[in-house]
Amino acid sequence: MRILVIGAGVIGSNLAADLFSSGRDVTILARSEWADTLEKNGLLINPVFSPRKKTYRIPVIRELRKEDIYDVIFVVMRYTQIESLISDLAANGSENIAFIGNNLSPEALVEKLPGKNVLFGFSMAAGHREKDRVVSISLHKITIGQLKGAPSNERLIRDIFDGKKVKASYQPNMGDYLLCHAAFVTPVAFACYYTDGDLKRIKNNKAYLNQIIDANIEGYSAIENAGHEILPDPDKDYHSRKYRRTCYTVYKIMCATVIGKICASDHALNAVEEMSALNEGLKKFFEAHQADCPTYRKLEKDAAKYI
Repeated sequence: MRILVIGAGVIGSNLAADLFSSGRDVTILARSEWADTLEKNGLLINPVFSPRKKTYRIPVIRELRKEDIYDVIFVVMRYTQIESLISDLAANGSENIAFIGNNLSPEALVEKLPGKNVLFGFSMAAGHREKDRVVSISLHKITIGQLKGAPSNERLIRDIFDGKKVKASYQPNMGDYLLCHAAFVTPVAFACYYTDGDLKRIKNNKAYLNQIIDANIEGYSAIENAGHEILPDPDKDYHSRKYRRTCYTVYKIMCATVIGKICASDHALNAVEEMSALNEGLKKFFEAHQADCPTYRKLEKDAAKYI
C-alpha cells in the first residue's frame, strides 16, 4: 500500500513515522528548508517524556504530480491552509483522500473533490517542530471515518492500520465529531491566549477553569439542540458532575505541568489563524441556531488580544 502524507508538522510527522516503522510504503510531501532537512538528515522524532529519539529515513517529494498515484493521501495541514491544495488533489489520480485535523467545513471539501473518497480524522499527537526535529507527545491513536451517510470506509481503514503501530478508531460520523471537537478545544485556546501561553497563571484559578468547562458545555448544548450527535461517546454525558470533574482534573494537570504547553499553548500560539477560523465557524453555527453562549463569548472577549 502506497501512502502519501502531505504536511510534516507534528501530527503529520508522527503519523508518517508510525506507518513507516510498521512497514508501510510511505512518502512525505514537504517544502522549503524543512524538506531539505528531511532529505539530508531524515525525520528526527524526539518524544518529550522519553530519551529515545529516533530518525526515520522516509522518502520526500516537494510537489504532488497528477500521475503520482497513492492508495491513500493523508492531508495533515492546518484548517486554513487546505484550500491551496484542492486543485492538486482534484487533478491527482489517487482516489482516497483523508484530511487529518481541525475542520468545520468537511462538506465543502467533499463537494470540491467530486469522484474522490474523502475521509476525515483526528490524530492524538501534539508538540512543536524545531529546526532539525519534531518534539512531541503521541498516543499513536487516530479517529477516522467519513461523513454521516457516506459509504463506509471501515474496511479501508482496517487495511491501512490493522496490526500497525497506530490504533485506529472508525467513526462513521466525522462531521459531528469535528464540530464537537471544535467546541471542546476553542475555549482551551481562549485560555492559552488569556494567559499569553503561560497556563500556569490559571492553575489555581478555579473560577476561570470552570468557565472553560461552562463554555464547552454551552457549545455541546447548542450542537445537540441543533440535532447533531455529541462525539466521542464518553462526552454524551456532558451535563453530568462526572464530566465536569473529569474536565476540571484534566485542566488542572495541563495548567500545572508542561503538558499544557505541549498539548495546548504551543499549537494555539503558533496557529492563531486556524483557531480564529474555528472560532468564527462556531459563532456562525451558534447564531444560525440561535444558541445563547454567554460564557463562550466572555472567554472570547478575554482573549481579544489574539482572536
